[in-house]
Amino acid sequence: MTQDVIALTPQMPDTKTLLAGLHAGGPDLRVNRAGGGSVVQLCTAAGQALVSVEAPRYLQVPGEVGRLLGTGVDAESPVWWTEARATTAVEEAGRLAGSVAGRLAAVLGGTVWPREAAHTDVVADLADAVTEAAPMGVDILTDRAAVVIQGRPVIAATTWLTDVVSNTARTGRELHLVTPPGTRLTFPARTLLDGLPSRWVVRNLECGYYDGLSGAVLHWHDGHFTPVPGDNPRIADAFRPRPGAEGERQLLLSIRTIHPADERLVLGGALEHAWRTLTGAPPAGWATAEPINVPWSTRQLTDLARTRAQQSLPTWTVAVGAPDRPAIATTRTARTRAGVEEHITLALGHGAEHSTPVGALTELAESLATRHNLATMISQLRTARADLTTPAFYEPPPIPLTFTLGPDAVADLDGDHTAFAPVRLGPATRPALHYTLGDGTDPDAWQRLRQINNHISGARQ
Repeated sequence: MTQDVIALTPQMPDTKTLLAGLHAGGPDLRVNRAGGGSVVQLCTAAGQALVSVEAPRYLQVPGEVGRLLGTGVDAESPVWWTEARATTAVEEAGRLAGSVAGRLAAVLGGTVWPREAAHTDVVADLADAVTEAAPMGVDILTDRAAVVIQGRPVIAATTWLTDVVSNTARTGRELHLVTPPGTRLTFPARTLLDGLPSRWVVRNLECGYYDGLSGAVLHWHDGHFTPVPGDNPRIADAFRPRPGAEGERQLLLSIRTIHPADERLVLGGALEHAWRTLTGAPPAGWATAEPINVPWSTRQLTDLARTRAQQSLPTWTVAVGAPDRPAIATTRTARTRAGVEEHITLALGHGAEHSTPVGALTELAESLATRHNLATMISQLRTARADLTTPAFYEPPPIPLTFTLGPDAVADLDGDHTAFAPVRLGPATRPALHYTLGDGTDPDAWQRLRQINNHISGARQ
């Protein structure tokens, strides 16, 4: 049974209802707070957490429940999402989480995911349970790695996972996410793991474990998962390409903007403009973690980034589109010497029956360069799932389509700007340079992109 249980209720769990849920372990368990007060923990007498209950999230963005839990879940936005995560160190902790969520649904209506985990029984005699002293959310902790075991069909960049990522990076450990073979990663979760030493460890009956992103067969050695030794990496048979995504494509954009630090600055404009240009609509919602719960607002996003900048902290956010037009983005905003920088990664999914809006990229590059302080933009195309999740088997890597250099970066260049035949965009006095690299099918486009980067590096003043 999964150790994560989620109550989906039409009403907000108030204090009285939450207390009824927390009594699922009887009167002997201790209650602690964590995460700055946003998490309530049911603990043993020794203080070790058995179940963590996160603050309820009000999902106002359509499609989020189905995107993360599957279309068979009987709940639609708006809905209150209350997540309970149990430690795997105590067998009965999973039943305790199921009782907490089941009691919330029994009082408020709604449903529980997974449905079979829901009940309202008291799970007694856990106060004296002996658990390993690992941080909540981490199942195995060694000097080299923090191991997180998950059973969800889709792993998202939830609040607890982003906290585990931050804590793992701060202690200098690797993060190992262990899942069954059918699990997929959301685009933000994949992006999150790319930012630190990590492995997606997939359980497999034939080889034991393999890396879900590279296919390398793994084993547990010296306190962490590492490839099986040999002259060449051994690739798991389960990682071989599989049918099912023929004709599906992903259009990927990496956009960097640099804005003057001004009190009138409003962030998110570049992302919204790119979204409208490529899909015909703005983002549907945004949040600092999945599930996405707040309707899209550049003003609210700016207020958050400004508050965190005053604490010398960057801001990481996620945005999603409407359910019928798969699109998702992550943005990292930080104050630097150059100004306020936004690093945007936008992914758009297209089924076999839909065309990819490659023809709009030049128009998008020009408008970002002239109106949104574009520094650089790279677009890429790949054959992969239109739902923008990453499965634990091989998918072809993306191939570059275009590269755009913003006007400020162009102004810093010396010498001839005509090498590699770029298109000049915007005013003649302050142009951006837009390079076409290919049609998304020629791997040599990577070589052309490297040559352009080398040329630009040599031409900088």
